[in-house]
Amino acid sequence: MNDTGIYVLVLSVYMLMLIAIGVVSSRRMRSAEDFYVGSRNVGPWVTALSYVAAYFSSVVIIGGGGFGYRFGLATLWIAAINVLVGCTLAWMVLGKRVRQFTSRLGTMTVPGFLAERFRAPEARVIASWVIALLLVIYNVSILKGMGHAFEGLMGIPYALGVLLSCVIIVLYVSLGGYLAVVWTGFFQAWIMGIGLVLLAVAALNAVGGLGAVAEKLAVVDPGLVSTPGAWGWAGLISFALITSLGVWGMPQMLARFVSIRSTSVLRVGTVVVTVGGAMAVLPYICGAVARVLYPDLPSPDLAIPTLTKNILPTWGAAVFLAGVVAAGMSSFASIQITASSAVVRDFIVKGLGHSLTEQQDVRYSRIAAALIGLVSLAIALRPPALVLVLMAFSSATIASTCLWPILFGLYWKRATRWGVLASMGSGLISTLVWMGIGSPFGIHGFIPGILVSLVAIIAVSLMTQRMPEDHIARVWGQSQADH
Repeated sequence: MNDTGIYVLVLSVYMLMLIAIGVVSSRRMRSAEDFYVGSRNVGPWVTALSYVAAYFSSVVIIGGGGFGYRFGLATLWIAAINVLVGCTLAWMVLGKRVRQFTSRLGTMTVPGFLAERFRAPEARVIASWVIALLLVIYNVSILKGMGHAFEGLMGIPYALGVLLSCVIIVLYVSLGGYLAVVWTGFFQAWIMGIGLVLLAVAALNAVGGLGAVAEKLAVVDPGLVSTPGAWGWAGLISFALITSLGVWGMPQMLARFVSIRSTSVLRVGTVVVTVGGAMAVLPYICGAVARVLYPDLPSPDLAIPTLTKNILPTWGAAVFLAGVVAAGMSSFASIQITASSAVVRDFIVKGLGHSLTEQQDVRYSRIAAALIGLVSLAIALRPPALVLVLMAFSSATIASTCLWPILFGLYWKRATRWGVLASMGSGLISTLVWMGIGSPFGIHGFIPGILVSLVAIIAVSLMTQRMPEDHIARVWGQSQADH
């Protein structure tokens, strides 16, 4: 069998598995709660590893390798902070309260939680539109990464790679809903991990180990082995925060806590997500190795594809390609289910007041998921030149809008409706303005966005009337669903 045949075989088996999961999951679909959050009955291993797969998308694998190539070993700090803040602390700080509060309030989405927690229907409308529109932009960057992976490693035209990826994802998400998303994410995390380990081991063997990488990088440029290196503190800290703390405000990640079986299994999930998340260091290491072996690449984003093609056997490269595709598909699928819930559940049903039966809710959500996928596909076939900038913009804007309202909604009883609306509006506007004027001083728009949003929620809440005591007691009370 030639090289192309091996690639086709590995990817065909993988994609057939995804469709099979979608079909099996569809047979368990009985209600809107099944479609959106898997009946809140997903185990810790599946929840944790699907979280990892959704977090570390193909953009992180290819882009992380590019950062490692360009900026050297200082980028390992990004991976370390991603694991500590984006995985471990996120599960410790958010997991239990998100599961408890959403259960008590009868909500399944971030816009729904904000609306019920603060009795603020306006928050539902703002959050649902911000989430639906900006997650489409995020999806475009993911599809673009998968299209280039197919193009670079298999020679498949970019458009065909994007089309194939999108059709498979739309099919299994529309069929199986959230259960299909988390179960495919579970398997995709394993595929990602195996692919990254294969590449990292082969890469380090090729240069004589991590110590040799550091020595050879120092010869190329001493800044590649120092902290903060060529990036500078502002760039390093900004990027680490947006990719770590920013995750706390991303609705597709918080959905994992809403759906987990019970708070009692969160400890197991926290351990699993920490160990699984540790794979985040590998793309950066591989990118640094590529800088040693191939110092004159025309683009840093070619580091991982070039390394893969040159040092792995064909079967290993096929597994790695499957890992890149898996990473992208998991993130894309999570975003699809989140965006469709924002459109149908939060805007059409709750925002506009249209009454739907359970069957209609599921049917419209499937249609919305398919349409969101098609819109993302249409843009990705002719993507903007600055798609990675748009990806960072979309995630930063969503997090700046939703992060503090979520955290204060979980931990501060004094937070009020007007405080939350002020926080959402100021976070959204300040991020847009800061990035619109070119991100002065190299500081990403996420930083001023969350700072302004933080001041707004505290100041306005203290100046406005408290939430009713009976409502606060209900939110902070005890219920059977908490156990």
